[in-house]
Amino acid sequence: MNERKESSAHDVAPMDDRLTEITAASRSAGMTRISLVFLLLLVALLVMTLVSASLGQLIIPFDQVLGSVLGKVGIDWFPQPQQAYGEEALWNVRFPRIVMSLIVGASLAVAGAVMQGVFGNPLAEPGTVGVSSGAAVGASLSILMGWTFLGAFTTPLLAFVFGLFTTLCVYALARRNGRTEVVTLILTGVAVNAVAGAAIAFITFKAPTSARDQIVFWQMGSLNGSRWQQVMMVAPMCVLGVIAVMFISRQLDLLSLGEKSARHLGVNVERLRFFAMLMVALLVSSAVAFAGIISFVGLVVPHLLRLIIGPGHRALLPACALGGALLLSVADFAARTLVQFADLPIGMLTSLLGGPFFFWLLRRSRSKSGGWA
Repeated sequence: MNERKESSAHDVAPMDDRLTEITAASRSAGMTRISLVFLLLLVALLVMTLVSASLGQLIIPFDQVLGSVLGKVGIDWFPQPQQAYGEEALWNVRFPRIVMSLIVGASLAVAGAVMQGVFGNPLAEPGTVGVSSGAAVGASLSILMGWTFLGAFTTPLLAFVFGLFTTLCVYALARRNGRTEVVTLILTGVAVNAVAGAAIAFITFKAPTSARDQIVFWQMGSLNGSRWQQVMMVAPMCVLGVIAVMFISRQLDLLSLGEKSARHLGVNVERLRFFAMLMVALLVSSAVAFAGIISFVGLVVPHLLRLIIGPGHRALLPACALGGALLLSVADFAARTLVQFADLPIGMLTSLLGGPFFFWLLRRSRSKSGGWA
């Protein structure tokens, strides 16, 4: 009998060691995959930035772009731009637009990842809580009334304020007895989006032809005309928002276990949900203030990266920042170069990409749940 017990104990010990080895190997493989994804995103982002700065109506060779950048810090490894106005084109037109595309793309993707984490739904995006439609109302109203009390920054400022205000309204209307339910938030967001859409339609109807064209074009989204002054206004708010949501990444992971489990583990779900929505409003309002409405970045990037690196928000949020920046820089490059002597609306291009992806996502979800294949 004792021999049998000793034999059983000896069998269990190697099994525990084996499970520990398997767990460690799996964790190591996961970290390796995540590191590889980050490396690939960084390399792709650097390459895309160089390509976007080099190509356009005025072609500046890659080595001259590098020479212009490194020359600012006193490194003379590469030649300076040789074309007339090449240096001015890089630093006054292309680099501000490229940086704006990186900031806006990162903000929208991170906001989308936070929304999907809060709602526990891969189909959630920032537009769910009405921030984009609210911003569109503010911009449309400014264009219709011809307000210029802050010069060129009047329309972006009103877009930011209205987007932030709309999100707070959605949260306040969905709150009942000190709590908010996910379904109630979504339905309230749908209702508010409908009201905002009607307001935009009415403003567009009342606007004269010139203002109507501006309203329609703003809603299509564009980074044309981005300058360093605008970048300096958007960047601090977007960076603040991204850093802030990184501090709640662990709580978002716990929330994915369910509200009851998260509360049992010490998460104040209501406070987390309010803070997350506030940061989403800050990120998206800042992004669309100058760029207009850009769809699907907050849907496509988080879901795609979640499939690759997993649902953990500590890795997912910074990966989304890189992925969103990469996607929007590619879309903006395409907007500048696909049609000669024209600047396509960037929101149109992201919708052309995001629409089929959204359909595939719906099809995949239905097939997994036993619906149509």
